[in-house]
Parts: sequence; C-alpha cells; structure tokens
Amino acid sequence: LHPYSATSVAERARGDNGAFLHTAGWNRLGLIFADGVSKQEDLLISTLETILEGVPIFGGSAGDGLQFEQTFVLCNGKAHKNAAVLLLIETDLAFEGLGFDHFQPVGNPLVITAADPDARVVYEINGSPAAVEYARLVGCDVDQLSPEVFAANPLLLEHHQRHYARAISDAAPDHALSFLAAIDDGLVLKLGRGTEVIDTLRNGLDFSDAHDGRPDFVLGFDCVLRLLEFQQKKLSAVVSETLAAARVFGFNTYGEQHVGLHMNHTFVGVAFYPPGRGTELQ
Repeated sequence: LHPYSATSVAERARGDNGAFLHTAGWNRLGLIFADGVSKQEDLLISTLETILEGVPIFGGSAGDGLQFEQTFVLCNGKAHKNAAVLLLIETDLAFEGLGFDHFQPVGNPLVITAADPDARVVYEINGSPAAVEYARLVGCDVDQLSPEVFAANPLLLEHHQRHYARAISDAAPDHALSFLAAIDDGLVLKLGRGTEVIDTLRNGLDFSDAHDGRPDFVLGFDCVLRLLEFQQKKLSAVVSETLAAARVFGFNTYGEQHVGLHMNHTFVGVAFYPPGRGTELQ
C-alpha cells in the first residue's frame, strides 16, 4: 500500500474483476481488509470504487489493540503488513449495505490551519496548537486528552449533506494530533457530540427487505472507538445482546470503508437475505 500507486491498484482490481466470470442472476460485491496503520485506505477505497463500477465495496482496517504500531491482514495462511486483501464475491443471496454512527455536529466550524496530509497529522486548528485548541473545544485540559476523550468527541466532515467522523488516535508532546482518516490544510470540520448510543444502534440495525424479511445475517465492521465508548459507559453486555439479536458478526476496526469513503466511529455492514428477495442496495 505504501508507496501507493493508484495505477497498479486499478490495473490489478480491473484484471481480477474481468477474469471473474459473472453468474447470471447472482450479485457481486467486494470486501476490503486493509493494514490499519498504512494510512492509505482513503486512496485505496476511492480507487476501487471508481474502477469496480457497479460493485459495492465494504470493509475495515485491521487493528493492534490501540497500539497503532503494526497491523496485519491474512491471505493464504500468511500475515502481511503494508497490504490489503480484496475479496470479490458472487452470491445468490440478496444483500444491502448499511452504515451509521451516533454523532451530530455541534458548535462553530473549525479549520485545520497546519497539517501533514500524508502522515494524517494536524499541527494547528484555528491557528492554535491542535491539541490545545481541541481540548478547549471539548472542555478539558490538554493533559486530560485520552483515547476515551477522543472516542467521545470526534471531528466531523460534511460530504454530500452527511457528516462523517474523522477520529483522533493520539496527541503528541508537541500538541500535534494524529488522525485515523484523511486530513488536510484548510479542511473545515465540526466537533461531534454523541446521541443516545443504544437507541442509535438498535435503530440502525432495525431494517428489513421489501418483503418485510429480516436478514439471515449481517457482516459488520464496527469502529474500535465505538467499542471503547461502550466499555466506558458499561454498555458492553447490552451492545452484545443487540448485535446478537440482529444476527451480526464481524470485527472491531481502525476504520471502515463504504460508499467509496474511509471513515471512523462508524458501523458499516452488509445484510444478507435469502435468495430472490430482490432488496435494493444502499
């Protein structure tokens, strides 16, 4: 993945998709599993979504227990870093994609005034040291910043009239902030504040197909920062029961990929229905 070559990724994906003969009446989708510290997922999912037109892609970034040092993906019995695995799948099961979070934008817009986009590091927000300004906006001292604070207070980017979370992984001694998704100079964001997390989870998973049928199962990619928030609020048991009732299985991830975007603080999933349901893809 690094150094990233859009041309190489596009050629490989186009060739694999072309060699995969289509079965009449079956549906095709892609699943992407990426090195979660490669910092290339934004470019990767954008390239794949463009090249594999008509093939929806869902996925997540591998983690390492919040160490943010080395993450791996598995392929053919081997562990690989600085890599991603793309699965192209055809199935006679109908499916639909879903993605949701529980944050709403609050307060005035803030501007990234100094950043290193390649490293996903922000040095200044609103012309002030990034961690200092972020702590002020959140309402805590800069030395109180922690994964739990970051999990509860992401920054939100508006895209096509929706807001997507840009998660912070850590604060450096020089008051720089490291992010888990694309960031750049001049980017305008808003602080995110959480709504009721269990109601949002239940509502997000409360859906059916055109025949009022429930999914057979849901493959889910749920951000690890959501897990942190669940644990902090002592909601793990309720969340587990909710996921089990909705027939969800899957992963906690460092980032989630859906609709051509890499995002954080989000539940992304694929709901699979019995054959012939004809549910429309979202």
